[in-house]
Amino acid sequence: MNDTNSPDIVPDSEHRGLIARLPQLPRDLAQLARFDRPIGWWLLFWPCVFGVWLAGAGPQFALLGWLLLGAIAMRGAGCVYNDIVDAKLDASVARTALRPVASGRVSKKLAWGWLVFLCLIGLVVLLQLRLTAQVVALASLALVAAYPFMKRITWWPQAWLGMVFNWGLLVGWTELRFDNWDALAALYAGCICWVIGYDTIYALQDREDDALVGIRSSALRMGKNVHAGVAAFYAATISFWGLGIWLYRPDVFALLALLPVAGHLLWQVSTLDPNDPDNPLARFRSNRMAGALMAAACFVVGNAGA
Repeated sequence: MNDTNSPDIVPDSEHRGLIARLPQLPRDLAQLARFDRPIGWWLLFWPCVFGVWLAGAGPQFALLGWLLLGAIAMRGAGCVYNDIVDAKLDASVARTALRPVASGRVSKKLAWGWLVFLCLIGLVVLLQLRLTAQVVALASLALVAAYPFMKRITWWPQAWLGMVFNWGLLVGWTELRFDNWDALAALYAGCICWVIGYDTIYALQDREDDALVGIRSSALRMGKNVHAGVAAFYAATISFWGLGIWLYRPDVFALLALLPVAGHLLWQVSTLDPNDPDNPLARFRSNRMAGALMAAACFVVGNAGA
């Protein structure tokens, strides 16, 4: 039996016992695709829900099921690609040194094969969409391919990640309708600010190692002003989301749907402690709830009176 405290389980794994009980190779592949950290695919999936539910076509559970599968597969594929590109950098950072490719447990050849398999699952999902949404989805590939290099050339790789991680908003929307671009643009801008905020919180875990190996991040750029910086981006998030809802449905009562998610983001900022090793990760993961609250707001606004 495998040790549930296996040293090759990365520190921020959410399913240490389950993953540790797998045989070595399946365990490594699961970690490579981050199946042990579902927060990533939740954060990729929620913007898809925003687009589908704000479109006003009802719950659309079948469509959301396909998009969830796509989020899991493509988030996994993105992580595999990122680990292939960043293998040397990951080996230099304490939190990522045990990743399968960085540690040498999985060869790059095998990692590329796993990447192709995950992309084939994504292709199956893509074929369930209408042509317009397929084209929109495929347009994200250039952004995805460039993302791992952003931390080498800009202090704001989180902004690029925001463009990538929220592409599902555009896919979900264009699957159901092809109008209200001003509202959609405002919502997309808000989602980018949301990602910059929560990924800055996530990057707080790696500030010392990142500085040593030359990786750039918004957490390092903000320095001692990280509280104010995250607060500013979260304020921009709610402002853009509010603008998008107003452009879609100019009703003061529609804006009230944002109060729960605004309150949650305020809680994150007010309780964030960059000096507590566990606090930033917990606040980052709490964005699973922030996404759920925003999805509920989109459903209420999009389907009110339908």
